[in-house]
Amino acid sequence: MKTAAKPVANKPAAASKPAAKPVAVAPRVEEPKKVLTQRQGFKTNEFVVYPAHGVGQILAIEEQEIAGAKLELFVINFMKDKMTLRVPTAKVANVGMRKLSEPALVKRALETLKGRARVKRTMWSRRAQEYEAKINSGDIVAIAEVVRDLYRSESQPEQSYSERQLYEAALDRLSREIAVVQHVTETEAVKEIEGQLAKSPRRGAKAETEVEADGEADVDAADADADADGDDAAVADEAA
Repeated sequence: MKTAAKPVANKPAAASKPAAKPVAVAPRVEEPKKVLTQRQGFKTNEFVVYPAHGVGQILAIEEQEIAGAKLELFVINFMKDKMTLRVPTAKVANVGMRKLSEPALVKRALETLKGRARVKRTMWSRRAQEYEAKINSGDIVAIAEVVRDLYRSESQPEQSYSERQLYEAALDRLSREIAVVQHVTETEAVKEIEGQLAKSPRRGAKAETEVEADGEADVDAADADADADGDDAAVADEAA
């Protein structure tokens, strides 16, 4: 008697391996490119004019990390003042740092010294602020104007202490830049400045009052108040 064949259970076909899922690639995060700051063409060893301090020399351009951020700095040395200043290269335009004046501009500044001194009939405190602003502007012609207006020859009354301080500050700024531009010593630059001042109209003589567009009167330096050392000392309003 034949035994009934046992039905052979069909084995399920081996499940095919699922296709490998593509590995998710994390989006590539590009590192921010190092921002190249504007150096405005300034280079190491170059002499520059920093308005608040005058002529200095760039000793180096270095990087410092401040609060996790890298900062590029100009290292500027002011030899005469024995001072070193670090200025962010990105801030040079904001602080007014500039290259040395061209010879033509230096010549214009020297020509300015030969003009007639113009002193406003206003309180000394106000004029002193205007002189300081010109000195710290970094504008070589404006600085020359301060030297011209505050200069006193031997035949004129002596300057007050505050006048003398401003005059010397302006003279120092002007002579330093002229010395570097013309490749001479500061002593030689001062002599050149004084030589130009000596060519100005005769000082000590009464000058006709000149009125500017703003309505404020300007007078010759000899008519300026001799007592300019008080904060609110007024100019004597005498007839010219």
